[in-house]
Amino acid sequence: MIKGVIFDLDGLMFDTEPMWTTFWRPALASLGLPYREELPDAFRGTAGESSREVLRSFYGEQVDADAIMDRFFGCAKEAFAQPVPKKPGLDELTAWLYEEKIPMAVASSSEREVIERHLLNAHLEQYFPVILSGHEVACSKPDPEIFLRAARELHVKPKECLVLEDSHNGVRAGYRGGFLTVMVPDLLPVTDEMRGIASAICGDLHEVLKLMKAGKLG
Repeated sequence: MIKGVIFDLDGLMFDTEPMWTTFWRPALASLGLPYREELPDAFRGTAGESSREVLRSFYGEQVDADAIMDRFFGCAKEAFAQPVPKKPGLDELTAWLYEEKIPMAVASSSEREVIERHLLNAHLEQYFPVILSGHEVACSKPDPEIFLRAARELHVKPKECLVLEDSHNGVRAGYRGGFLTVMVPDLLPVTDEMRGIASAICGDLHEVLKLMKAGKLG
């Protein structure tokens, strides 16, 4: 029986992944750096030192990774001051979990300020007593640290907790932490690896809710 649910944010709850991609050009241009087409996918799902390592791999060990990230997240904060589109089924799933008294958490690589702004704008803040940012843990996904901490704060065991993710690193983190992990694909494709480690692959959050109601998850 599922006793807790941990949500990723970007690409899972909100249709923000395409927006994040647009922030790179102005952020890099402001520092005189070229845009690289492969950067958004490499950066997606990382946080903290992992993010810095990605930037160094593209622009060299001497690049000021913190400056790039400051400009990048500055663009995001400005854009995300306004409501962004919700992913299909989000309202229905969160409302049902709340009615069933199944506690929920958000565990995202985004900054806490961005997470809280999205929840407030979408009128979902009351559903999530636990919020964790990738900047609040030592190791980012695919390390399971953020999910393990979220589960502790929800007072549930990993094997009794569902992780909902769209990214490969997120699915890997859920699997490595011993969670029931469902992939709801967004920009990244479903690979053989994902099929092998995810508990299920769902087309959207409506399908997640359908499976939960039918008792087919957990």
